[in-house]
Amino acid sequence: MTKEIPNISESEWEIMHVLWEKSPRTASEVISSMQEKTDWKPKTIRTLLDRLTQKKAVGVNKDQRVYTFYPLYSQEECQRAKARSFIDRIYGGTLKSMLVQFIQEESLSEDDIKELRSILDKKPKEK
Repeated sequence: MTKEIPNISESEWEIMHVLWEKSPRTASEVISSMQEKTDWKPKTIRTLLDRLTQKKAVGVNKDQRVYTFYPLYSQEECQRAKARSFIDRIYGGTLKSMLVQFIQEESLSEDDIKELRSILDKKPKEK
């Protein structure tokens, strides 16, 4: 059984990226890293960390004098869950519809087309 990945807001994704880069990190380290990228106030960043902890997307190590935070899900797990949610909401759960739209809308180079064909050729056929 796969564990249900919590719904993560756009702002929370930014915090997760910082934790995926390096963890565990203290709240101060997360704040410092985020302030290099955004104009968010420390209180905002702490609130987002608290939300991620409440959602059980981020764990907290309380064994030390200073708490450290770490992701409970890999970046790949979260991306896969977000992609599935997007496909379900926007394309009625049909991946083919999404792919067709993107392929028709985007200009693809010959190399892009070869790479896509190669990926599809390697994909095992479902019975």
